[in-house]
Amino acid sequence: MTPYLPPRCIPVLATAVVAVALYAAGAVQYPGFASLRVLVNLFGDNAVLGIAAVGATFVILSGGIDLSTGAMVALASTLIARLLAPADLPGSTALGGYLHDAHPAVAIGAALALGGGLGAAQGALIHCYRLPPFLVTLAGMFFCRGLAFCVHPQSLSITHPFYLRTVAVDLALPLPGGLTLPPPAVCFVAVLAAGIVLAHWTRFGRCVYAVGDAAASAALMGLPVGRTRILVYTLAGGASALAGVVHTCYTQAGDPAAAIGFELDAIAAVVIGGTLLSGGVGFVGGTALGVLIHGLIQTLITFHGALNSWWTRIAIGLLLLVFIGLQNLVVAVARRRPG
Repeated sequence: MTPYLPPRCIPVLATAVVAVALYAAGAVQYPGFASLRVLVNLFGDNAVLGIAAVGATFVILSGGIDLSTGAMVALASTLIARLLAPADLPGSTALGGYLHDAHPAVAIGAALALGGGLGAAQGALIHCYRLPPFLVTLAGMFFCRGLAFCVHPQSLSITHPFYLRTVAVDLALPLPGGLTLPPPAVCFVAVLAAGIVLAHWTRFGRCVYAVGDAAASAALMGLPVGRTRILVYTLAGGASALAGVVHTCYTQAGDPAAAIGFELDAIAAVVIGGTLLSGGVGFVGGTALGVLIHGLIQTLITFHGALNSWWTRIAIGLLLLVFIGLQNLVVAVARRRPG
């Protein structure tokens, strides 16, 4: 008897094959590519993208889109950096003058609350006024980016002892061989695990899939369509703000010009991970594979040494086209299958 593979599993299986093939090709071609250090760096260097992409996965699963991801990352990082800075910081704006000398827990909490609140506002506008998610989140992108420059007009280093000592050293997890797993990678793994549980083993996750598959049918079944949509965008805004927090841990700075075009990287990782842009089909674990493919391509280019970083964009663009074509093929086959 031929084993049955559900059509919705084909894209994520293809993603897994591509990820394994890229890793194997690097391990064969470049000495040291398969080392634990490279694997740790792969998770650490792509933690910001991975956290934001997990939030974007829920939005796309619900049939929406979020273009404010990169601007939210920049806003959260800039807000934290300004809150931790002294009041008499040169070059501060009028708004930035009120934000200073805060405790790191207060700064991080404020950034997360702001991200979740702005995400909830976007979700409410989309649901209550039936506005297109593309336009609402595009407006959110401009708003967050502008607000980030109002908080502080340029990159701002973080010199607080919490970041210099606690985040950089104390929170790192020891690994074999004298290596450590940096806090950004730890946060990425934790968010990924929480996202998988939330999407696949909770009532909220089932509602997200139902709304993305057919919102009208979900409403007829009595599911809370409006609440689910608002919560999805709240979750995405909070995840983007958390990515901004991790960005400050990774760079020891906040920058209002950071993460430009970042939302497109997140969407590309979600789509390459096997989630349909139309919603209702996809896996959070697949998104993680999409993020790792992005990181593997960058790492391969670094090991090659003769190519510039823009080849990453070319490779991701080609992969994105391939996976969109694969998704359309899978949808067409699924529609023709009886039952």
